[in-house]
Amino acid sequence: MKAIVYTEYGTPDVLQVKEVEKPCLKDDEILIRVHAAEVTKADCEMRSFRFQVKWFWLPLRITLGIIKPKRKILGGYFAGEVASVGKNVTRFNKGDQVFGSARLRLGAHGEYICLPAHYTLVPKPHNLNYEHAAAVPLGGLNALHFIRLARIQQGEQVLVNGAGGSIGTFGVQIAKTMGAEVTAVDSGIKEQLLRRLGADHFIDYNKEDFTKSGRTYDVIFNMVANTSYSGCVKALKSGGRYLMANPRLLDMLRSLLTTKFSEKTAVFAFAKETDEELLTLKQMLEEGKIQSTVDKVYSFEQAAEAHRRVETEQRLGTVIISAQQA
Repeated sequence: MKAIVYTEYGTPDVLQVKEVEKPCLKDDEILIRVHAAEVTKADCEMRSFRFQVKWFWLPLRITLGIIKPKRKILGGYFAGEVASVGKNVTRFNKGDQVFGSARLRLGAHGEYICLPAHYTLVPKPHNLNYEHAAAVPLGGLNALHFIRLARIQQGEQVLVNGAGGSIGTFGVQIAKTMGAEVTAVDSGIKEQLLRRLGADHFIDYNKEDFTKSGRTYDVIFNMVANTSYSGCVKALKSGGRYLMANPRLLDMLRSLLTTKFSEKTAVFAFAKETDEELLTLKQMLEEGKIQSTVDKVYSFEQAAEAHRRVETEQRLGTVIISAQQA
């Protein structure tokens, strides 16, 4: 089978399309023919081994490979079709259209992937093609996880920082379904997209620092690691909730103190990526309450270009690799 492979850490140019052995199916696994997969910031960080958040550098280096990558095929979020099932699998059948997460096993940037049947995999939304379905799991699962923690009430003021990314675009939409008034913060080129997704207000971070504007919010949902922790907490109303999707170690420690010794709450609990959450997203997508956004679709041979697109932060939606263009 064809796959996008990297055998050393570095720039996008280390990515190569190669013929590799098709994964072998175990009794409790399913073999999926991947139709489309997201190219995420995490893929780019693992490829280069340069991470925005530094505290998990060592455990990840041990897990992923100290000198060179152990898992040579990236890709954690995808949509595809079940090609075959192990003899102990009753949950899926050949031909099922699914989408979900490969977790740290990765491997979705290949034509086929083998995963345990208990992983977060559910039927693909009937109203989405494979490319738009692949754009959902990463952003949708993380956004739903955090927005639920916020317990948003009708009419509350919610700010989403980093609103134009994979997680932020879903954060804006899910907060709107809960009745929030949403302010999106990102680069000015993303304003039109975010307003189309439901943002009531927009702040271009190149022109204004929301933590210094004097405005306050009931909930701040932050994806940008280098954002001022104290600035965000100060920008909360009494009883406000600060949600950190990409926290620095110091901010994690400070959040414990904020929650214990003030009337505000800071949360960094990481998404568990459950079937229930993905099924909830599927229903919301099928009902038209939320939508996935795809910036560009690339072939396997354009993998380096896709990584560069993600790294420039100029994308308007999710970047997708299509195995059908391989």
